[in-house]
Amino acid sequence: MTLLATSVMQVASLEGQLEESFGQHPAAEIVLSQPGLGTVLGARVLAEFGDDPHRYASPKARKNYAGTAPITRASGTRRVVLARVATNKRLRDALHLQAFAALSTSPGARAYYDARRADGQTHHQALRAVSNRLVGILHGCLRHGAPYDEATAWPQQQQPDQAAA
Repeated sequence: MTLLATSVMQVASLEGQLEESFGQHPAAEIVLSQPGLGTVLGARVLAEFGDDPHRYASPKARKNYAGTAPITRASGTRRVVLARVATNKRLRDALHLQAFAALSTSPGARAYYDARRADGQTHHQALRAVSNRLVGILHGCLRHGAPYDEATAWPQQQQPDQAAA
C-alpha cells in the first residue's frame, strides 16, 4: 500500500510542476480556453504542435499534421474518404480525447457531432470531424492571439433566439 501512496504523491507532484511550467507559456491561456482541454491535455497538445506560431501556414497544414483531416481517394468512378494513417499518433490521441470531452462542454461541438451522426457517420468518424474542426479553431485562436469564443467558433450552430440577441 505504501508503494501506491508514493506513486500517487509523485503523480501529484508532477502535475503541480506541469501546471507551473505550462502556465508560464505565452499560449497557455489560449489553449486552456479551448473546450475539452485542461492543463495536462492542453500541455500535451501544445507540445506536440510546437510553439512556433509560423510553423503551420494554414489551418489545413495543422489539420494534416494532426491527422484529423481526411484523405480522399478518387478515380473516375469511385470516391472514398478515409482517415489518415501516417500521422503524429500522440497528437491524434490527445485531440480525440479533447473532442470527446468537448461534446459535454461545448454546445456547438455537440450540435456539430449530432449533425455528423445524423448524416450517417459512425461515432469515431463524427468524433474525428469534431476534432478536425477544433484543430482549425485552435489554429485561428493561436494565429490571432484570441481566446476561444463559442459564438465565433460555431456561428451556424446558434439557435434563432440566440442570433437575435
